[in-house]
Amino acid sequence: MPAIETFLIGAAIIVALVLFLIVAKFFNLWLRARISNAPVSIVNLLAMYLRGVPNALIVDTRVTAAKAGIPINTDQLEAHYLAGGDVSHVVLSLIGADKAGIPLDFNRACAIDLACKGTTKTVLEAVRTSINPKVIDCPHPDMGRGGKIDAVAKDGISLRVRARVTVRTNLDRFVGGATEETVVARVGEGIVTCIGSSASYKDVLENPDSISKLVLHKGVDAGTAFEILSIDIADIDVGENVGAKLQAEQAETDKKIAQANAEVRRAAAVAVEQEMAARTQEMRARVVEAEAQIPLAMAEAFRSGNMGIMDYARYRNVVADTDMRAKIAGQATGTPQA
Repeated sequence: MPAIETFLIGAAIIVALVLFLIVAKFFNLWLRARISNAPVSIVNLLAMYLRGVPNALIVDTRVTAAKAGIPINTDQLEAHYLAGGDVSHVVLSLIGADKAGIPLDFNRACAIDLACKGTTKTVLEAVRTSINPKVIDCPHPDMGRGGKIDAVAKDGISLRVRARVTVRTNLDRFVGGATEETVVARVGEGIVTCIGSSASYKDVLENPDSISKLVLHKGVDAGTAFEILSIDIADIDVGENVGAKLQAEQAETDKKIAQANAEVRRAAAVAVEQEMAARTQEMRARVVEAEAQIPLAMAEAFRSGNMGIMDYARYRNVVADTDMRAKIAGQATGTPQA
């Protein structure tokens, strides 16, 4: 019996010591939550510790929410933390939205926070942008081209425009909504459309607000995470005469095409000329060949008795007389004889 009593006393002492250590470890957090009117039991603190959840972060976050009048329990905060969210940003965004009168519940704030995971944005920044609208440059300065959008009116004159878009976050469409890049692209498309449909660049210079009205009328913020409040034309410059430049380039192209066609015709004419020269040489060769047959025919006539010596003498006299007349005619006209 004494041994059993000793064992039970020892076990009780060990249990009491363990309970004392647990209470001592979590007493500070428990007392902080209790006096802040956001009580958390020792058991919950121990369970957080065993689940690997930073109980100090959860308690402080719940105290902050309770002081702001936002009802949140530790289970909700733990679930969001274990899902990979930032409980501090969620609570601060809820407080900011509540003070600004913007409807935002805990679940939507958690969804926005998880949607921002892996990006440079946070749910707190989204709520702040919803309260205090931000200005987006269109196009972004790092896009090149001097930070302006080039567009050409119907008269061929180009305009270079830079716009400033004032937006605020639409919390209802933030999850799954398009980002700033989509807004900038749509605004740029609207600017190009407005200028391109203008009869003259002077019309745009006289009424730059026509660009803003047209872009806003197109509803470029549809399906995005933002609501466009205004589009202001910050700067507009007159560029080069693109129409005249294109016409000059077209004329130069037509000129080169015409030159190419002329060269083709010249080459064809040269080819025909060479062909005719070759045919002339061929005909001359035939004449020479025919003339070469004359002595042979005369020899054959001598052998057959059809031609006598006197006939041949008369032939030679005729040839000599013809040569003399040709020389005299050449001297009279000043034409050199070959």
